[in-house]
Amino acid sequence: MEKITLTERPDLKEQAEAAGFSFHTMYGEPYWDETSAYAFTLEQIERDLEGPAEALHEMCREAVPYILRQESLLDRLEIPRAHRGWIAESWTRGEPELYGRFDLAYDGKGPAKLLEYNADTPTSLFEAASFQWKWLEDLLERGELPEGADQFNGIHEALVNRFREIIEQGENMHFTSVAGSTEDYGTVETLAWMANEAGIIPHYTELDKIGLTEEGQFADNESRVIGTLFKLYPWEDLLRDDFAAHLASAGCRFVEPPWKALLSNKGLLPVLWEMFPDHPNLLPAYLANDVPEAAQNRFSEQGVVEKPIFSREGQGIKIRAPGLSESAEPGPYDSHPKILQAYHPLPEFDGFKPVIGLWMAGGACCGMGIREDKSAITGNLSRFKPHFIRPGA
Repeated sequence: MEKITLTERPDLKEQAEAAGFSFHTMYGEPYWDETSAYAFTLEQIERDLEGPAEALHEMCREAVPYILRQESLLDRLEIPRAHRGWIAESWTRGEPELYGRFDLAYDGKGPAKLLEYNADTPTSLFEAASFQWKWLEDLLERGELPEGADQFNGIHEALVNRFREIIEQGENMHFTSVAGSTEDYGTVETLAWMANEAGIIPHYTELDKIGLTEEGQFADNESRVIGTLFKLYPWEDLLRDDFAAHLASAGCRFVEPPWKALLSNKGLLPVLWEMFPDHPNLLPAYLANDVPEAAQNRFSEQGVVEKPIFSREGQGIKIRAPGLSESAEPGPYDSHPKILQAYHPLPEFDGFKPVIGLWMAGGACCGMGIREDKSAITGNLSRFKPHFIRPGA
């Protein structure tokens, strides 16, 4: 794993705008940054990243019934009592998942370590699946990457196939996100294009335009009943929404399914550590009120990361480690219970610290995106970096 300095394409801005990538620059700083890229060997991808991600996915699925059997654990993960039966039924019925993203620390040598699982509303999909691939094609055509270089990126094809597996061809499917968020809309639009390629009829509606019919069904702003809905809106918020009382009775199929609420909760990390202690791809993690004395000693020596059980874009995260003290800006999640996870330093390249995002389509790991920051906490303005696989390596 290396960071290679490269030349930015002269027509980058035009390409980004033509592709609808309006947030390639944010607040005057590059979000998409191709002045350098990360290079990997095929062995690093297959042995250290792809295989472990699929194993982690299976472990997460084992965690779902483990959590559902324990009312006290559901309490501590703040899963609303009114919806627990409905969530359990969605798991029992085998409602299929679409996608997710594991975020890991990896330096090219040791085992990758799971930092968190974005199981419900992962973003940066367009950048990883589409714009990153176009970058690879362009640089190969221009001779700026070695001939035969590849990319760990079958995300588009894998998600089109996943849509075919879980949604009937010709079915209408609604997609929604919060109005005014260009990044969220970019993710939803990307998924809608994939669904369309799979033979599904997509409709977009802003989240606040969804209403309730007299019969108790959800409908869009054109009064079309919503039978299947992809929502880029976290389950922890939707379960507390004004419409939450109608979720189980509206006859709407949700993507991601309700049981994903258990996996998008950072309380999953202590659960995994309890179920699979000392697994090479896990870091010690505990609910903040449950840290054993031995772990407290380890945390004081190695360092600790405090995370609210609900959090997005790094908000509310605090790191305390020897020689390091960082806190993300406070957010709406600070009042929720916390977990404590052992600190694991990110590798550093030219002053930037990358986090590996591994994309899942169902249970298959299908590609990678990388975000980097000078901070040890990855936030919403952290840069997206392309990657490639060295030929013959």
